[in-house]
Amino acid sequence: MSRRWLPSLEQLTARGGEWRNWGRTQSAFPSYTARPGTIAEVAAAVRRAAERGGTLKALGAGHSFTAVSAPRDVALSPEHLRGLVAVDAGAKRVTLRAGTRLFEVPAILAPHGLAMPNLGDIDRQTVAGAISTGTHGTGLAFGGLATQVVGATLVDGAGDVITVGDGDPRLAGVALGLGALGVLVEVTLQCVEAFVLDALEAPQPLDEVIDGFLDTVRATDHYEFYWFPGTDVALTKTNTRHPGSHRTEPLSPAKRLIDDRVVGNEALRAMSELGRAVPAFTPGLVRFAAGATGNRRFSDVSTGVFTTRRTVRFRESEWAVPLAQTMDAFAALRSLVAQHDWNITFPIEVRAAAADELMLSTAAGRESGYIAVHRYYRDADTEYFREVEALMLSFGGRPHWGKMHTRDADFFRAAYPRFGEFLALREQFDPHRVFANDYLDSVLGK
Repeated sequence: MSRRWLPSLEQLTARGGEWRNWGRTQSAFPSYTARPGTIAEVAAAVRRAAERGGTLKALGAGHSFTAVSAPRDVALSPEHLRGLVAVDAGAKRVTLRAGTRLFEVPAILAPHGLAMPNLGDIDRQTVAGAISTGTHGTGLAFGGLATQVVGATLVDGAGDVITVGDGDPRLAGVALGLGALGVLVEVTLQCVEAFVLDALEAPQPLDEVIDGFLDTVRATDHYEFYWFPGTDVALTKTNTRHPGSHRTEPLSPAKRLIDDRVVGNEALRAMSELGRAVPAFTPGLVRFAAGATGNRRFSDVSTGVFTTRRTVRFRESEWAVPLAQTMDAFAALRSLVAQHDWNITFPIEVRAAAADELMLSTAAGRESGYIAVHRYYRDADTEYFREVEALMLSFGGRPHWGKMHTRDADFFRAAYPRFGEFLALREQFDPHRVFANDYLDSVLGK
């Protein structure tokens, strides 16, 4: 099993015991970092924190830009809670320890001829962190990763071990629970037979992409586009599903190295640094980037297409809007960006996903379009993200739980029909707020 890019002790707790997330937007100083290797050890860590009136947070991989996993007191590392628990090949279900990294899952599933139905474009997260914050991919026939959860085992605020199975109404809260209900220790996922994706990445005139967006997402298995502000072209990605026996024509190692590492990461890093140093260069740089990327066709196993290695640090805010309003919201955002001198070197990303019935899913009760804005981590982002947030709210936007926003519990109470149900579930699982932190105090209330 691959263990590349796993955090070291120093990365989890940084210098002097400091915890920092990947995007460098959040930091904290945990009083202690527990590293349990068994469910019993997790339960013991929770009980110790509860008995002394403290709090405990599971860290995940630190890929959320919000402070959803920032520890107020005790931190719990996932580094020893990884790997396969059980496989039900007939039902196409797999149970994993919750700290398993998404990039480790393909090797676990491959011997059983299985795959996760959908993924986002980054696979560095833990399974628990990805589902708990609403991580999603694209495709109107597919929900976010939390919709793949058909069972879970967690340790509640009293240190008790609770298993929630398929058909249990509590699963609609546990599957996407923000870490507010307990420490997930095992997760059962509904998988599918392994499949191949045919990937077509091509630049297209932006106006054509906008005009055809709704038809395209309904006719395509997986579709998204990227737009560099100031250009008139969109970089489109269209993925078509085929059975696992379908012929593959993967990118050569050299081609992938050039496209994904040299162009997709190192060139973007250099462009961001140069645009930051000399803002007058930015328009030319983004035009160059729009012309130099996103023009290839290949086919590979699903995980070889869905995910891409990202090494350039950035910050992100993402909003889910009703699908029918996605292009209106994008057009308004395009106009907003044109009115400001924000010196943006990162593209805006647009995706779509199916409706679901999870209590806190950004797609709860409605097919959704997702619009994500990014800034290089060394660039100022406050005004840009604040203005985008105000705009997306006017279109009924819901913020991604793991990406930057300023909404509070009053907003979410109105935005989510099942918000009250989730709060009731929190009272059941963690009445003494052992899993609280500043972020949860804000978005859920104390």
